[in-house]
Amino acid sequence: MNLDKQVVLVTGGSRGLGAAIVKAFANQGANVVVNYHSGQDKAEALVSKIGMQAVAIKADVRDKTEVAAMFAEAKAHFGAAITTIVNNALVNFSFDPVKRKDASAIGWEDYLEQLEGSVQASMNTLQAGLEAMKEQNFGRIINIGTNLVQHPVVPYHDYTTSKAALIGFTRNMANELGVEGITVNMVSGGLLKVTDASKATTDEVFDIIENSTPLRKVTAPEDVADAVLFFASPWSRAVTGQNLIVDGGLVMR
Repeated sequence: MNLDKQVVLVTGGSRGLGAAIVKAFANQGANVVVNYHSGQDKAEALVSKIGMQAVAIKADVRDKTEVAAMFAEAKAHFGAAITTIVNNALVNFSFDPVKRKDASAIGWEDYLEQLEGSVQASMNTLQAGLEAMKEQNFGRIINIGTNLVQHPVVPYHDYTTSKAALIGFTRNMANELGVEGITVNMVSGGLLKVTDASKATTDEVFDIIENSTPLRKVTAPEDVADAVLFFASPWSRAVTGQNLIVDGGLVMR
């Protein structure tokens, strides 16, 4: 299915990487659901810039009931079911290398919060969209990961572990759902310059990344957004269960 025929959900789509992904899909003619939890003003401002191709819908993606209601509202608004899900939402996390919890301070509740925001949220959106995707024999699910799994420049224990678990979720779902015409992939960016989540990152960390990266630049949200488009496009029709690292070559696999 071409991008301009798709109805795309971007969780956490009101700001940062999510907003860049929303804009990228809209520029290709897709209808886009801008999901938000607390950023109503930013979501509505983004939708007003895009126009009738976009709608802002509030939902806590950790809540299965709210997610189901969001899918129903999106279908009523666009007159078509969601075909493409980008699991991008980030729950209560800041990339702060100074204030991060180290090995002696991190608690299981910290891990659980990130696992719920990553794996549980992705499970909720996938299950909410699964029936319609099976009926169409088409679906695209793109999970947002991180290159910190492969190269923990800063040990953000809870966040990175949750994204490692999301890789397992991605590959298991890809294996089961491929027969239904549904692909499940992951795009793992480097530390992005700059989003609300990364604004606490020190210049020293950004300099280390820039000087260690073959392209000699820190990854921008738009760089990752373009890779997400690839996984939603017809060009990736034979690709599933993959984790594409988009970080300027810092991690090579």
